[in-house]
Amino acid sequence: MAENLKGTVALVTGASSGIGRATATRLAGMGASVTLVARRADRLEELAGELRAEGNPALVIAADLTNADEAAAAVERTVSELGRLDTLVNAAGVMLNGPSESSPLREWDQMVDVNLRGLMYVTKAALPHLLTAAQDSSRSVADVVNISSVAGRFAAPTVALYNATKFAVTGATDAWRQEYTARNVRFSVIEPGRTESELFSQKENSEADFTAAFGKVEALHAEDIADAVGYIVTNPRRVAINEIVVRPTDQP
Repeated sequence: MAENLKGTVALVTGASSGIGRATATRLAGMGASVTLVARRADRLEELAGELRAEGNPALVIAADLTNADEAAAAVERTVSELGRLDTLVNAAGVMLNGPSESSPLREWDQMVDVNLRGLMYVTKAALPHLLTAAQDSSRSVADVVNISSVAGRFAAPTVALYNATKFAVTGATDAWRQEYTARNVRFSVIEPGRTESELFSQKENSEADFTAAFGKVEALHAEDIADAVGYIVTNPRRVAINEIVVRPTDQP
């Protein structure tokens, strides 16, 4: 793949698996130096080894992004060790759906913490550096890509808190887009449908519940979403892709 991002630095959250891992791999292949952030250090080190073997710089940061101090430290270490920050991809997420009356409150808290607070904390810490990169880079632009979900577009039974977090991500992304567009920081949101990832293994019956609601579908691959991220961040400065919805062909 062409080195469209050579000389830039990208920070990817949720990089230990799924969409985050695929996205980090794609951006590295396009020439970016990549910071890999997640809780599972062993998974990150494995991916970093693969990227470095291909000649791609990779920084591993094991962090709990629901802690504002750890989120900020991940951003600051990225800039300190890699020199700048041009691209932020917020891909960390959890999905713990089920009937509201029997769902533990701790699962609702966890979705709010990971899907929303963690994204907010990283974005807040990254903004000053993204604004700097947008002014002094040859690309004259910086990017934030937030991974939301089609659950950020429509509500469904047993999905209330996941809906709430993803609606919030979609809404916040568009508000930030409007706030920073004149300063050349592009905010984009991707809303995937059913994608092969660990989301559906995080709670029992998630796969069966999805099939009952939508039927059997051929799921997207994480690399399909990584393709969308790559498309967004390699457009020329004049082109801002605000929102991409990606569903499996046979998902209603």
